[in-house]
This record gives sequence, structure tokens and C-alpha cells, in this order.
Amino acid sequence: MAFLSLKKRGKVLTLILIIVAIATYFFLPKEKAPIYQTQQITRGDLSKEVTATGKLDAVRKVDVGAQVSGQLQTLFVKEGDVVKKGDLLAIIDPKKAQNDVTESQETNNELKANLQQAQAELRLAQLTYQRQLKLIGTHAIAQDELDRTKTDVEVKKARIITYQAQIKKNQATLDTARTNLQYTRITAPMDGVVTFIKTLEGQTVIAAQEAPTILTLADLDTMLVKAEVSEADVIYLKPELSASFTVLGAPDKAFSGKLKDILPTPEKINDAIFYYARFEVPNEQHLLRLQMTAQVKILIENKKDVLLVPLSVLGDDAGINEYYVDVLVNGQPEKRTVKIGMRTDVYAEVLSGLKENDEVILGETSGDA
Repeated sequence: MAFLSLKKRGKVLTLILIIVAIATYFFLPKEKAPIYQTQQITRGDLSKEVTATGKLDAVRKVDVGAQVSGQLQTLFVKEGDVVKKGDLLAIIDPKKAQNDVTESQETNNELKANLQQAQAELRLAQLTYQRQLKLIGTHAIAQDELDRTKTDVEVKKARIITYQAQIKKNQATLDTARTNLQYTRITAPMDGVVTFIKTLEGQTVIAAQEAPTILTLADLDTMLVKAEVSEADVIYLKPELSASFTVLGAPDKAFSGKLKDILPTPEKINDAIFYYARFEVPNEQHLLRLQMTAQVKILIENKKDVLLVPLSVLGDDAGINEYYVDVLVNGQPEKRTVKIGMRTDVYAEVLSGLKENDEVILGETSGDA
């Protein structure tokens, strides 16, 4: 009887343990399994760009100056006027230049008259000398008289040479005076737009060592973009790279060109070093203006239809351009070594380690199982 009682107690105890286990399973808090946030690996285009701020300028811009001194008598243009090459822009008072031409011309005429007289006197002296030379054998004249006549011929020859030199010198002065008279009429050296007028009518210009500027003329049919590129980005630039920009007034309209050059001398702006990268863009409709601000993008590299992985999933370094990446496989994380190529601020090109449609783990959160 005692044995049966113990056996019965054992069954009861077993039953109690089973009930406790079932209650524990259903009523105690369960361990929460992680929920993974993932992104699928897809194909797409990848572009690496250098961004910069720039200013617009004219490719051809000329400061039209005065090459003679005097008062600006007449100004025929105003800012914004369109002019053609050869158009008359301004006139400097020509009175002094005209007087210089007249004076030099009169001096030239006088010297030429003196030369003609000296040539006539020389011919007479030469005839006299020839007659005396024939008479010297007959002793009709003395030797010293013949010598004086010969000397007179040589003196008259020298006088002619002097007059010829003076005429040549004065002719140069006359040519200069005539040129200066032409310089009083200031004409356009090229087609363009008057962008700035520095000297007004009535003001006096003094052309000493360099020509004082009257106005500025610019060809706005082609614009030059000067982009300020940081020293960290300039190493990626080279001529012929594709470049584009927008302006504040038309942020949705892009203007494109090819990189022309990178100026070798940097500019220091607020303790930072920048280099000017320049390119040209057509501007037939003159929508672009001088000194406009340009938001510039220079395309360094462009790849089409490559596998893209977000930079945010790249883990620790696994080698040169290799990183550990967690991939979700059958609901479980799997660590892989991924080799990348070209990269931007957001994505990188996958060279190996991942394939299209793989699920890379961005992060994880806890949740109910």
C-alpha cells in the first residue's frame, strides 16, 4: 500500500511540473527576436561630381582707351549699346592734333623748298667747276680759284644731304601727327556691348605711359565661367571634362560646356585655397550676364548600370577597398566581404561580394517573435 501511495504521489508531482511548464511558456515574457531593416541591392548609374561656386565673365572683354591726350569732346554710346567693329564711339578734341599736322606739313614744305634751292645751287656750282677745269690747262684761271669752286661743290652736296635728313625726320613727325589725329576718333575694335563707361564728356584724358580707359566693350555671345574649386577637389580636374551650371534666376535650366583649363595660381579666400577652373558656354540670346553667380558641377566620372550599395552598410575594413557587410539570408544575418570601386557621398559601386537583389542589413530593432 505504501508503494502504491508513493507511485501515486510521483504521478501527481509529474503532472504539477507539466502544468507549471505550460504556464511558464504561456504567461512568462518571451525572448524578443530582432527585426532587420534591409535594402535590396539594385543596379543604377553612378556619377562622381565636383561642385563649386563661380562667376560669369565675357570671353572677350576690351578696355577701349585714348592714345592721345585731350578733352573728351563727344561720346556717342551709353552702357548697354550694341556696337559693330569700326563704329565711332567717341571723339577727343582734335584741335591740337590738327595744329601739329599743319605745323609739321609747313615745316616739311619749307625743307623741301630749301632742298630744291640747294640742288639748283649745286648744279650751278658743278657747271662752274667743269668750266674752270677746262680752263686750268690754258692758265686762264688760278689753281686756288679752282680749288675754291670744288670746295663749294662739296659744301652744297653736304647741305643737300642735311636737308634730306631733316625732311626724313620731319616726315616721321608728320606721320606721327597724322596718326595722333586719327587717334582722336575712337572706334570699336570688335563687335560687342558697352558694359562700362569710365570717362564722361568734358573730362580730360592724359595718355602718358598707358592709354586711359574710356569705356569697356565685351562680347557677350560667349561667356566664361570661372569656378572656385577647393584644393581638395582640384586634383581630380583636367581639361575636356563635362561641366554644367545653373544661375539663381533659372535653377531648373542647366548650361553646359567643356572644361577649358585650370589656372595654376590659386586664390586665397578666407584662409582657404581655391583654384579657378574655367569653361565657356554659348550665350546667343544674352540670357547670361556679367558677374552672375553660377552653381557649377564638373563631372569627374560616370558609370552606367552598375550594382549599388549604400555607404551606410559598409562595416569595418577588410582590405584595400574591401569592407564587411551584413546580408540577410533566409532570415539570418551573414557577414560578407565586399569589394567596392567608384563611390559618391551616398553609394558605392560593387565589384564583388554582392549580387543583384541581395538584402543588405541597414539596422535592426527588437520585436515579438
